[in-house]
Amino acid sequence: MNGVRRLLLATVCGVAVASIYGAQPVLEPMGRDLGVPPGLTGWIVATGQIGYLVGLVLLVPLGDVVTDRRRLIAGHLAVTAVGMILTAAAPAAWVAFAGLAAAGLFAAVVQTTVAYAASVSAPAQRGRTIGVVTSGVVIGILGSRVVTGALADLWGWRSFYALLAVLSLGLAVLVLTTLPADEHPHQPAGYTQTIASLGGLFTQRTFLTRGFIAFFLFASFGTLWSGLSLPLTDTPWHLSESQIGLFGLVGLAGALGAARAGRWADTGRAIPVSGLSLTLLVASWAAIAQLPWSLSLPIVGIVVLDFAVQVVHVSNQHLLTTAYPDRFSTIIGCYMVFYSLGSALGAVATTAMFTAHGWGASSVLGAVFAACGLAVWATGRRLPGDSANLGPEKADIRRQAQKAMD
Repeated sequence: MNGVRRLLLATVCGVAVASIYGAQPVLEPMGRDLGVPPGLTGWIVATGQIGYLVGLVLLVPLGDVVTDRRRLIAGHLAVTAVGMILTAAAPAAWVAFAGLAAAGLFAAVVQTTVAYAASVSAPAQRGRTIGVVTSGVVIGILGSRVVTGALADLWGWRSFYALLAVLSLGLAVLVLTTLPADEHPHQPAGYTQTIASLGGLFTQRTFLTRGFIAFFLFASFGTLWSGLSLPLTDTPWHLSESQIGLFGLVGLAGALGAARAGRWADTGRAIPVSGLSLTLLVASWAAIAQLPWSLSLPIVGIVVLDFAVQVVHVSNQHLLTTAYPDRFSTIIGCYMVFYSLGSALGAVATTAMFTAHGWGASSVLGAVFAACGLAVWATGRRLPGDSANLGPEKADIRRQAQKAMD
């Protein structure tokens, strides 16, 4: 896969995920405009996350059923655009929530896109490709903060969702006209059979270990980014939406600094690098907690946090696509269920915690989530029988032996 196609797929991921996270820097004006009480504004983000969760379970497995993932990606982008139009034009909160839920549901196109990228990449370059494409997710999450803040100051928060609708439709056309068809490694199974097989994944240690790491990883991530605008609009900072949006550039610097995560995974260092990154994630919250008194220390903490999150996330996906080469879409979709639940938990918990006890309590919560992720990683390394803890050759031998026994 060449660089232009990787960039297109990364852009698809960025635009799709921005439909879920774009509200983060404008929660206060958006909630005020729609009549949502301050203590419940976290649900503006969580609604998209819940829709996303449903999409992961019901829509992403379609990638292992259809014969051409490109058409699936284009279709999902088109429906995401409809959800954005509803949100932009919403006269009341329930219409906006419906639009956000629909956009979140079909934003699961992100995982179909990652699965497509993995399927058309040579095995030796799969980690690199996943790293580049997944970077689009982080750019969408964090870059949308900058764009949302700027547009909100100029034309109001609704203009951001109108822009996303236009971009989604344009990308749908580009996907159909510029990308090659992908080939499934095996004959695609039926949709019902694919959905029925999901339960079996939740009994496998490799999958559960990576999944629970992702759950706590993104609960910590969501605690920061869904709650950050609250102390920044409060005393003593009183920052505007566009100024708050600039913090997305800070996080973006950290995330892009982890661009080599895929290359590290390709060389077999995914597991030790994940442990080190989770340790950095815990430590980052000590700096982020200083936000009521300082801006410089939290900026350093945000860079470290987003670096750590991106490294662990890419490493997890590389390990899982290597361990389950015959069902890229299903495995990534199920893995992202943990991501979605963790992100939604962080979004709801941080706004409630800040309202009740201030930013210090939100920071402790984020650090606890990170520490739990590190504990899962350490436990997974000690337990025998996890093929993700083996070297690539031994893991491949084990998978072949298991297939033979089946």
